[in-house]
Amino acid sequence: MKKILALVLALCMVFALAACGESSAPAATATEAPAADAATEAPAAEPAELKVAMITDYGDITDQSFNQTTYEACKEYCEANGLEFSYFKPASDSDEDRVAQIEAAIDESYTCIVMPGFAFANAIKSTVNEYPEVTFVALDVGAGDLGSDFTVPENLYCAVYQEELCGYMAGYAAVKLGYTKLGFLGGMAVPAVVRYGYGYVQGIDAAAKELGLTDVTVNYAYGNQFYGDADITAAMDTWYQDGTEVVFACGGGIYTSAAEAAAKVGGKVIGVDVDQSGIIDGDYGEGMTVTSAMKGLAATVKTELTAIQAGEFKGGVIDTLGLVSENPDENYVQIPATTQFEDGKFTAEDYAALVKAMLNGEITVSNDISMTASDFAADITLNDLGNLK
Repeated sequence: MKKILALVLALCMVFALAACGESSAPAATATEAPAADAATEAPAAEPAELKVAMITDYGDITDQSFNQTTYEACKEYCEANGLEFSYFKPASDSDEDRVAQIEAAIDESYTCIVMPGFAFANAIKSTVNEYPEVTFVALDVGAGDLGSDFTVPENLYCAVYQEELCGYMAGYAAVKLGYTKLGFLGGMAVPAVVRYGYGYVQGIDAAAKELGLTDVTVNYAYGNQFYGDADITAAMDTWYQDGTEVVFACGGGIYTSAAEAAAKVGGKVIGVDVDQSGIIDGDYGEGMTVTSAMKGLAATVKTELTAIQAGEFKGGVIDTLGLVSENPDENYVQIPATTQFEDGKFTAEDYAALVKAMLNGEITVSNDISMTASDFAADITLNDLGNLK
């Protein structure tokens, strides 16, 4: 495709030079001020029609996580605004297949590519500068994923989230709701997962201190993968059978191992990224999901597509998104309305007060991933078990 485009452009330049006798000035864009004498200038080219393509990451559009949330947000926006939308699924979990699907979408004239997840970093570096006419939106892709030698171009917008804040909310809520034997099962120890975990521990520690509890314990481990399997389920069986009441399962499909083990003993699970109560409760037992630590993926998608359609896209940045309002529902990090709020313990009003205190700086949460989980356990006992595999 690139060779064909280069040939077409070269032929266009030849014809332009033959007709005008000199090279032409750059065409005006939609954001430029109109010329003083419009009668003497050719009209500016119409911007390309917005056509949105989403490329899936691990799993598919029914994963109740990044893919499904991003897919549904893109689809809803495009249907509401009369835009063409489709999704493309890589044949495997490889950079080459992600690049292939990005290029397939561009070959089909899609002008905006939406990509959910840090695993797109290498595919981004291979494509965005090759297709400056295409707009790219990357969710959960940060500077650490892209590398210090990569400069974010004007046709790329990246969003990362303050996972430590919603992790804190989830841990704080769990202890306030009466749980004292907790666990954290991370996927791989990538920055986003680590921030979730460290925020979770800080929230647990803060709630334990407020309540004067001295018997709160946390088992803390990573599965070293983003999916559950028999080995990790066996480890979770041990946790729950030894008294763990609730596990924050943080990392793609790894929640399946926590949920399978919890179902055997009436245990609980905390979801991640999106409200996972629907799939966890539906597949493993009603009422299993205490809460979920959520990112505003849908809100980010709709905000950026709105900006692109309005000609107000601001690329070349990596935005860090977190709290923007005292209203919990308006933030990019939150816990859902399905949280098992309980009068006298932790209510929706208590949650709103917590959000207000965090927004105002009365409560601060560290995102320093150079520390260890144990560094945040001042009033609780934390068992750092490293990688389970």
